[in-house]
Amino acid sequence: MPDHTDDTAGTDGTPTAGAAADAETLAFRDLLRGLRVWTGELPSFDPAQAPAEPLPLFRQWLREAAEAGVPEPHTMSLATADAAGDPSVRIVMLHDADERGWHFGTHRGSRKGRDLAARPRAALAFYWAAAGRQVRVRGTVTAAGPEESAADLHRRSTGALAAALVGRQSEVLGSVAELHRAADAAWERAGREPDAPAPSWTLYVLRADEVEFFQGDHRRRHLRLTYRRTDGGWERELLWP
Repeated sequence: MPDHTDDTAGTDGTPTAGAAADAETLAFRDLLRGLRVWTGELPSFDPAQAPAEPLPLFRQWLREAAEAGVPEPHTMSLATADAAGDPSVRIVMLHDADERGWHFGTHRGSRKGRDLAARPRAALAFYWAAAGRQVRVRGTVTAAGPEESAADLHRRSTGALAAALVGRQSEVLGSVAELHRAADAAWERAGREPDAPAPSWTLYVLRADEVEFFQGDHRRRHLRLTYRRTDGGWERELLWP
């Protein structure tokens, strides 16, 4: 016969594991429903006044995010896919944005480095919550040469060089103690040799095929302006939110 025993509480009246899990799920959903975004005033955006190319507008929006006090406005989500098509996404730092594209760095042997070797396509996403703004970038990625990659690394901080000198990114780590030993040695070397080489460190440049600018609106009348590269330059169009 089927068991119709009430599983919400034990024989002593205490909640069962199932009841506790249900309560935790409901509490988590309540938390999500109670969270709010864009509590302050949002900037205006007139797509009709946007420049003919996306780079000037991107630079303007990043500068405005920095001036508004957005934490780490130069960080971005980087999405790649491996040879089988399985996606990965992580947060990395933007090193530059110029006529060539959006620049970032990593070790060639890292997961993203391996992904880009197999499939040299990627997507970026910037989110500046205080302004209700997003920028999405998609395109082809190329690896810079050793000299340019080294120059990019050595323009950065001592900490960035130390992290690059540790290397072994995405490999299995045996213990936290092993990490601390390697990091301490790398910091010591970076301070002693500011031009120390990190041969596997590589600068990558994403040449955009498409760039989308999203401006949030409290009444959900979000504006989406997309630039698409063509043989003759850039085409612009608005998208429904």
